[in-house]
Amino acid sequence: MKALFSAAAIALTFAAFFPYIRSIRAGRTRPHVFSWLIWGVTTLLVFLATWAGGGGVGAWPTGVSALITFSIAWLAHVHGADREITTSDWLFLAGAASALPLWFLTADPLWAVVILTLVDLLGFGPTLRRAWGHPDQERVGFYSLFVLRNLLVLLSLERLTLTTALFPAAVGLACVGLVLLLLWRRRCLKA
Repeated sequence: MKALFSAAAIALTFAAFFPYIRSIRAGRTRPHVFSWLIWGVTTLLVFLATWAGGGGVGAWPTGVSALITFSIAWLAHVHGADREITTSDWLFLAGAASALPLWFLTADPLWAVVILTLVDLLGFGPTLRRAWGHPDQERVGFYSLFVLRNLLVLLSLERLTLTTALFPAAVGLACVGLVLLLLWRRRCLKA
């Protein structure tokens, strides 16, 4: 059953990312390269820590997501999606980058996941700022699928511990927050 949940999470990962990538290439979606770079690094490292912490097949969707996330960062850069990089964006990137070495200093997968989850959540900063000003340039459906995907990741974990569950739970909740912000801002701007 765990493998089935993992396969469903991987399928949702592809189902979410492919339309998102097409939307970037078409110029309809303009992701922030800093967010996606931070998310790529942290997702890859969390995959490794979750695997080491006994996540088993439940870690696979995170590994697949890491590879695709780096592709999104590259596309965001190539397509010039974030020409409005602000001082706060640089501060989020610097904060995330400065926290990354801390995960390496711990031999405990739990502390690595805690630190990397905090760094990953910092990655939402530039996207939240951009979503506030340009809510039409992000896809609600994409982040909604990631809420469901992270729920499936939690269900697919072979060992449900804080080490294995913290990252997908936190990212899932952050995606819920981003979806609510996008919907609220779109509604406000239409009024």
